[in-house]
Amino acid sequence: MQVTLVGLGCGTQATITAEGRQALTCAALILGAPRLLEDLPEGCTENRIAAVRAREIVSHLLSAAAETACVVFSGDTGFYSGCAPLAALLREAKIPFRILPGISSVQLLSARLGEPWQDWLLCSAHGTACDAVSAVSQGKRAFFLTGGAVTPATLCRALTEAGLGDLPVTVGENLSYPNERIVRATARACAEARFAPLSVLLAAPAPRPCAPRSGGIADGAFLRGGVPMTKQEVRAAALGKLAVREDDTVWDVGAGTGSVAVELALAARRGRAYAVECSEEACALIAQNRARFGAWNLTLVSGRAPEVLADLPAPDAVFIGGSKGVLDTIVDAALSRNPAVRICISAIALETLSAAVAALSAHGLDAEVTQISVSRTRGAGELHLLLANNPVFLICAKRGEDA
Repeated sequence: MQVTLVGLGCGTQATITAEGRQALTCAALILGAPRLLEDLPEGCTENRIAAVRAREIVSHLLSAAAETACVVFSGDTGFYSGCAPLAALLREAKIPFRILPGISSVQLLSARLGEPWQDWLLCSAHGTACDAVSAVSQGKRAFFLTGGAVTPATLCRALTEAGLGDLPVTVGENLSYPNERIVRATARACAEARFAPLSVLLAAPAPRPCAPRSGGIADGAFLRGGVPMTKQEVRAAALGKLAVREDDTVWDVGAGTGSVAVELALAARRGRAYAVECSEEACALIAQNRARFGAWNLTLVSGRAPEVLADLPAPDAVFIGGSKGVLDTIVDAALSRNPAVRICISAIALETLSAAVAALSAHGLDAEVTQISVSRTRGAGELHLLLANNPVFLICAKRGEDA
């Protein structure tokens, strides 16, 4: 048996390639999703089997008497398609096959807009987890396949909630069909709109007005007001201790101005950062500093810890800058969600230092204590004097070899 895997394009029969059409009309058996089998070109066999799971398709092929068979897929066989897992099983079963690509929705939208798609970030929100905010924060335009419960409006609501409501977006609806529609608007406008199930979304890259080159952003770059802020040198040391990876989920508890939270978000550029703060003034500053640095993957959580921590995703790393006297329960909450979480606690008071060591020791963790003393110069006439900041303790703990 010779099997051909055919991409049918992104909609009507007009998007099927001539090579794909020829393979379909010559096949003695055609398998695929029911929707695709109902709209095949004229002249195709009526010997059709509705099947979507790769193992099910292989089972049908092994039991079929047909010498030639086609398996059809929507869009392109190499773009978020079920073709790849089927091809792996066909190799395993030693069934000869070939693949014929189709025209994908990303290609068609690119053509409609008259723009190349080679530099777009390609994402799928169809049947898989998709973080739209992280995607648009990569410095490229982001293209999203949508479907099922996730529509362009769903993604645009997530962008709007992250502070990106003014982001320009384009929706391609029913591409290649007579009722095709191209909508250019903002994420905020599309968040409230309705779109057909066959829709895709293209979003502009999120602005990064003050993107830093490395951790330890200058204090003066942040809006501060009258809210306490972790200083530059301490922030740089804390980020080093937490060893944040680009896809980590991180918490900043007692976030103050959000200086640490912003740096955590920029370090975890493909992940998520959560700034937990109960002061209204501080929350307003966090929102402003998030926009100031384009840290759009930073979510502001207004409320008191540990109560508000229960609704957050399990963290990979946690910075605790303020605890309102409940440090032990905050540590408990973090470790209950992820026993291998990396924790860094800052303290200026000896009582807080003692409480931090005790909270970590209660979980069998060895606390590593680092004391940081920073002095900065100040002019005094023709002289320059060193003025000391308050010493700061960083109390860190982690479980696991590479945690």
